[in-house]
This record gives sequence, C-alpha cells and structure tokens, in this order.
Amino acid sequence: MADDRPLIRYDAHGKVGVITIDRPEKRNAMTFAMLGEFIETVGRADADPDTVVLVITGVPGSFCAGTDLADLASVPGESRGLRGSADDRHAWWPIAEATKPTIGVIDGPAVGMGAEFSSQCDLRLAGTSARFGWNFVHRGLVPDTGAGTWLLPRLIGLQPALRLLYTGEIIDAAEALRLGYVLDVVPSDQLLPTAMALADEIAAGSPHSLNQIKSLVHQGLTAPVGEHMERHTESLAACFRSDDHREGVAAFLERRPAEFTGT
Repeated sequence: MADDRPLIRYDAHGKVGVITIDRPEKRNAMTFAMLGEFIETVGRADADPDTVVLVITGVPGSFCAGTDLADLASVPGESRGLRGSADDRHAWWPIAEATKPTIGVIDGPAVGMGAEFSSQCDLRLAGTSARFGWNFVHRGLVPDTGAGTWLLPRLIGLQPALRLLYTGEIIDAAEALRLGYVLDVVPSDQLLPTAMALADEIAAGSPHSLNQIKSLVHQGLTAPVGEHMERHTESLAACFRSDDHREGVAAFLERRPAEFTGT
C-alpha cells in the first residue's frame, strides 16, 4: 500500500505555526515535488491570520539532508534547480520572505538545501546532533538558494563563511554555536519545547511591531543609513497610528496582558 502521508505538515499551536518536514527514511531530503509543497506551505503559514511566529523543523533527528539526488538525476541538467526567475524571491527564499518571525529548529543534518533553509530563518536553535554543511562545491554547484552566498557572510562573517563554502566542511552544533550561527544548543529531546517557549515569548508581542521590525532589519542589511531612517520614520509613524500601539499603552496603564490584533 502506497504511503500517502503528507511530507510537509503545518500545524497551528495557539499563535505559533509549526512547519515540519516529514520524510525520515531519507533524512528529509527534498524532491522537487516536496520543495514545491514546502514553498506553498510556508506561504500559507505566513498568511494564516491566527499565527504570529513560524517554527520550521523536521521530524526528530532530521532537519533536511539536502536535495534528493536520485530525484535530481531525473531532471535534465539545464533545468535543475531553476524554480523561478531571480525576481521570484518567494520561490528561492520562502522562509526569509515570510513577514512573520521564523525560528529554525535543527536536529540531525542540515546539509545543502537544508543548510540554506536554516540560514533563511531569523533565529536558529540546534539539537546536540545537528550538523551543518554547504557542500555544494562537491556537487559542482553554488549554494542553491543564494542564501549561502548572501546571508551566511552576514550571519557569521566573511572569512568563516568562505571557509565553509570553499571546503564544504560539515560542522557540528558546538562549532555552529561558536561561530554565532545558532542561538543556542540544547539536548535534542528538549529542542522543540525550548523553541516553542521562545516562539510563545515572541508571539506575546505586537504582530504589527514584529512585522515592522523584521522588515526594517532585513532591508537595513544593504540600505544606506539615510534610506534606512526614511523607512524607520515611516514605520514608527505607522506604529503610533496602530491599534496595537493603543492596546499596548492601555494594557500597561491597566496592568494587564495586552491583547494585540496586529492592526
């Protein structure tokens, strides 16, 4: 009997949406069909009005071991990996393009495309068995989403990033922590609970503010200060006009938890 279980799952837990890659028999290696489903699911989760934070993870012991090379071999070389034009950012950077804060929960291998997806997350927590590797040079490729060559140097610095990209070295969770690539390393059996606690803490804030902060930070990576400050003043003015700002002030004065609506 064919296994027709979903390989990409989305579940909402209060204000936290959890996207799980579920193909443990292949260490969550991505086929082209899975990748399309993953991109669609991230977009759908980001559009879910009931969630504030997104958690990206795999089944226990696996994050994503990269592209399924058997599936890749079935596609002509000139067509491989070309899932959109350069302007189709959601197809290349589905996680980075999400407007909500994202937390990568990484245990087991995050190699190739898996490493790229981990780079696209805003925050990364690693289990003790996590391993990261941008091994594209050993496949005659460049990092396949472009995150390794753009985001990784900004996350850990130019020389450390180039060392990983040039050598394709697989690093463990301790080295990822030393490089500042992950926020923390926790025992694997505590990884998802720790991530959910962090997600709940973030989700207690204003969704409107979180969206504005993420946008300002990401656009500010390449913007001149003057351009950044123009966006900042526009964003601050929008915050002052928002329902969330009014609710945040009222909740403080009334000494109660805020009930934000994201508007």
